[in-house]
Amino acid sequence: MNTLDKTYNPALFEKEVYQNALESFSPTGIGRAFVILMPPPNVTGRLHVGHALTYTLQDILVRYYRQSGFDTLWQPGIDHAGIATQMVVSKKLEADGVNVESLSREELVKAIWKWKEESGGEIFEQQKALGCSAPWHLSRFTMDEEFCKAVNEVFVTLYKGGLIFRSKRLVNWDTKFKTAISDLEIQTREEKGTLWYIKYKILESNEFVTVATTRPETMFGDMAIAVHPEDDRYRHIVGKMASIPYTDRIIPVISDEHADMTKGTGCVKITPAHDYDDFAVGKRHGLDMITVLDEEGHMMPEYVPEFLKGLYLKKARKILVEKFKEDDLLVKEEEILHFVPYGDRSGTVIEPRLTNQWFLNAKELSEDAIKVVENGEVKFYPEKWKNTYFDWMKNIEPWCISRQIVWGHRIPAWYGPNGEIFVERSEEEAIIEAEKFGIKKDRLRQETDVLDTWFSSALWPFVTLGWPKATKELEKYYPTSTLVTGFDIIFFWVARMIMMSLYFMKRIPFQDIYIHALVRDDKGQKMSKSKGNVIDPLEMMNEFGTDALRFTLASLSTPGRDIRLGKEQIKINRNFITKIWNAARFLQSKGIFDKGLSKLIITSKLGNWIVAKLKKIQAEINQNIRDYRFDYAAKNIQFFLREEFCDFFIEALKFQEDEDIKNIAGSVFAEFLKISNPFIPFVTDHLSKVLDICDVLVLRPDMDLGLLQISEKQEKEVDDFVELIHNIRSEKHINGVDSEKYLLLRSRLDNWEGELKRFIGIVR
Repeated sequence: MNTLDKTYNPALFEKEVYQNALESFSPTGIGRAFVILMPPPNVTGRLHVGHALTYTLQDILVRYYRQSGFDTLWQPGIDHAGIATQMVVSKKLEADGVNVESLSREELVKAIWKWKEESGGEIFEQQKALGCSAPWHLSRFTMDEEFCKAVNEVFVTLYKGGLIFRSKRLVNWDTKFKTAISDLEIQTREEKGTLWYIKYKILESNEFVTVATTRPETMFGDMAIAVHPEDDRYRHIVGKMASIPYTDRIIPVISDEHADMTKGTGCVKITPAHDYDDFAVGKRHGLDMITVLDEEGHMMPEYVPEFLKGLYLKKARKILVEKFKEDDLLVKEEEILHFVPYGDRSGTVIEPRLTNQWFLNAKELSEDAIKVVENGEVKFYPEKWKNTYFDWMKNIEPWCISRQIVWGHRIPAWYGPNGEIFVERSEEEAIIEAEKFGIKKDRLRQETDVLDTWFSSALWPFVTLGWPKATKELEKYYPTSTLVTGFDIIFFWVARMIMMSLYFMKRIPFQDIYIHALVRDDKGQKMSKSKGNVIDPLEMMNEFGTDALRFTLASLSTPGRDIRLGKEQIKINRNFITKIWNAARFLQSKGIFDKGLSKLIITSKLGNWIVAKLKKIQAEINQNIRDYRFDYAAKNIQFFLREEFCDFFIEALKFQEDEDIKNIAGSVFAEFLKISNPFIPFVTDHLSKVLDICDVLVLRPDMDLGLLQISEKQEKEVDDFVELIHNIRSEKHINGVDSEKYLLLRSRLDNWEGELKRFIGIVR
């Protein structure tokens, strides 16, 4: 047996502990299954504090159920992260002097695969440093060969089932990346803007109407001017025509409740191809739709006056406003605060744009997904999050699943020369279908769009287990048990996994959904690089040890409350772990582990008491973990170690060389290490090995501590004794009791009989 170092220094043993435990992370295939899906991080990802929280809580559950004898699978993997990855690789290529625009699709995809093999997935090593006990050899990548086949199978099945369709609709358009993006990839910022009041001429009259807009450059896509049906100011012009300045186009004045009589002038320009609300109005009134911005945000020459042709929208806006002023068409300018959507990666303003895209009829899929939460088959923890789920699911819109980039699952659709569409699992199947219509192979072209990254990640619960093949893993581990994730992806990942799983597996993907809080700084502010308050978990792990970070995150995880995280809290928990270390050193110095641990026969009141306390706290910890009260379980661990084991029971050993008590102390400490191992795996596994308890705690069978049935009366007797000892200590510490008064205080112990009286020395 090696002697423990005097100082707790986790950097000396964390890597070795992890490597030593790797084999224990694999599922055994024996017994009842407990399965967790690891939210696949982006291939470009780096461990941030949100990741650290998610993985820590998942790891606690996995280690707990593994200890409890379950056949555990924590399914790891990584997401190809379409736009993010293509952006990273493109920047790298440009830094190396490569003109990305000159590369063919095949060349760029090849460059991305090369980068992925060389540099992608570094987050795996960071997850391991955090202690994630996942079977890494079972990792899946959303672009691996079998995953791609499964994605094609899903797309084709949904298309032929009438749930996927191609349509010209409004989408969020990123003019830098030249693609549609999801709502999740948008950051909405409140900022100062301008409301311009512009005059439109009503034909066959001397009248003008004034329309207020923040985007005057889109006026060339106007298809109507709307006024409210009850607005008496404009009732007389409904049905008349108005002219768009600087063009020969005329548009009708229509009546629609979308116009708000209390805002602006009460007149609203309707530009269906550039505004979601206007798109709905256009549909209601059967209006045509004109897109006046190209994919890069430049004015389309065929729809705008000569002086704006080819200009980028911001420059066009500036010139147009000046032109309004010159021609007396600008009534006034008004400074306002408004919300503007930006691409989270491009940093450019996102424009609603009318384009041909592929959509999934999420409304139909949502019906069953709503029912399984309503009837309790799928439960949210905390329960309040199911209302957030319902709010979105019950108002769900068609999901735009296509992206105009090259990195991702290319949509398995082929077009004929006259617009024919053949959606098949492979090019070979598409050719066979096309030939039935007399279309030869060389006349087919494949869709260039790829699928939204969330489409493939929605299949994670069953494709990772081998679907569409009927694998033994799918039979054993589906459905999974618990999903742990953040509230921000309830819509984009959680809901879509439920929808896809119910459609293809006919069963729910998981039973419990634990939604953890947002991690903020210690002042409650959202972390951001601009504020300089970001906490890097890797730095905290290096400074304080991984266990300290993990225990801090768990202890702060109160359901429904954001986590306020600061370095001081992590430091405090490092001190707690140091207390565990010092307790182990003291027990080792007493020779307690020299002969190993064996089954105990406990006859003393104090021995029975500490074992009873251990069993009670263990039961509470088990229940709290099952209830996702990680904070309570962490407090249970702290209370037992500090208040009951160290501050009293170990203190007793300092004054009594009682062999029974020493043996009990060793067994109780060994069991404590196992109980707390899910939270602090590195220090507990290391101590267990050095003290010759076992190499890996999860592999250690439960020890029979030889607990005698202790009556409530006997337990209370010892509780009273412990409380009295604590009170005397407190009196000495707070009031500085002198020796004479101390003897009087000690005299209060005279009524204690037998073995307990032997431990009065604790109060010296």
